[in-house]
Amino acid sequence: MGPGELIAVRHGESVANVLFERGRRDGIAVVLTGGGDADVPLSEAGRAQAARTGRRLAGREPPDAGVVSPYRRARETWDAIAGQVAALPPPRVDARLRDRDMGELYGLNETALRERAPAEAARLAEWDHRPPGGESLADVAARVREALGELTGARRVLLVAHDAVIVALRHVLSAGGERPGARPWPVPNASVSRWVREDGRLRLAAFGEVP
Repeated sequence: MGPGELIAVRHGESVANVLFERGRRDGIAVVLTGGGDADVPLSEAGRAQAARTGRRLAGREPPDAGVVSPYRRARETWDAIAGQVAALPPPRVDARLRDRDMGELYGLNETALRERAPAEAARLAEWDHRPPGGESLADVAARVREALGELTGARRVLLVAHDAVIVALRHVLSAGGERPGARPWPVPNASVSRWVREDGRLRLAAFGEVP
């Protein structure tokens, strides 16, 4: 049987999030350069956000198991939470919880996408649409479903990953395969989403809550 409670935290604000938000605010194209998605770190504000989330979680019964995306921003978020939560167990790193692979579109903000690939920009939120060389949200959900199947033997599990992963969790754990539609469910940085087991399955108790 799976856990009695699943707590999913999105990573804190990353340096890429900062650049993308600045581009959105100013209406300019942003293209990330250097390194890859797996190496993007938290911003200073993101580390503070993660610590606040840790303090919030510290007021509850501690998780007895943890799992984290291998990406740097997720691991740094875990470390910041662990600095606030006593007796948090070492996490298991699971590559299936990595962020959505955007393929040829990686590193482009919304303005850059509209300028360089307007057809792709219009379809990016579609559940089954796979950008060139990348993944659809359905692809992410398939690997998240597989990872969930291995979360056994623990009462409370803390999972730290990405917005696409947490959207996929909501889809996989909903009774009817709920989908976000044209406007994806918002998953703020360092937000907490929770599922609690009732009547034999995990049911959504909170989604995208920010401390």
